[in-house]
Amino acid sequence: MAPSLKRRMACWLYEGMLLFGVVFIAGYLFSSLSQTRHALDNRPGLQAFLFLILGIYFTWFWHRGQTLAMKTWHIRVVSATGQPLSQRRALLRYVLSWLWFLPPLLLTLPLGLSAAAVGWLTVLWVLVWALLSRFHAQRQFWHDVWAGTRLVTLR
Repeated sequence: MAPSLKRRMACWLYEGMLLFGVVFIAGYLFSSLSQTRHALDNRPGLQAFLFLILGIYFTWFWHRGQTLAMKTWHIRVVSATGQPLSQRRALLRYVLSWLWFLPPLLLTLPLGLSAAAVGWLTVLWVLVWALLSRFHAQRQFWHDVWAGTRLVTLR
């Protein structure tokens, strides 16, 4: 049985808070190793490095079934058949999970939006993307459906 949308979004927010530490440490490591003196120097390199670090983080934990936030909220990610995820499927889920953020980010450049507008557009898109799970028979997020994964309740 799929966890409620409320529990999944609470887990999502908690995951974001935990990722603050991961991103902070990774950013510090990158800036130390690259000897970056200004926050805007090496920005594309930092973004690529963080994409890689987050990919390793999520692929590693999803391959084992849960991140710390998912453990807290008693949620597990499994394949569509109920089996543990392979690393390849976990990586596919990671890439597809960027659909939470990619559409508003892609609109930033052509529309020349301010940071505040991008923030509001992202919040709106996250709400829309989350609510789209209501249109799936098992109430799964669409990136999970496309990745061949699903979230289940452990209780």
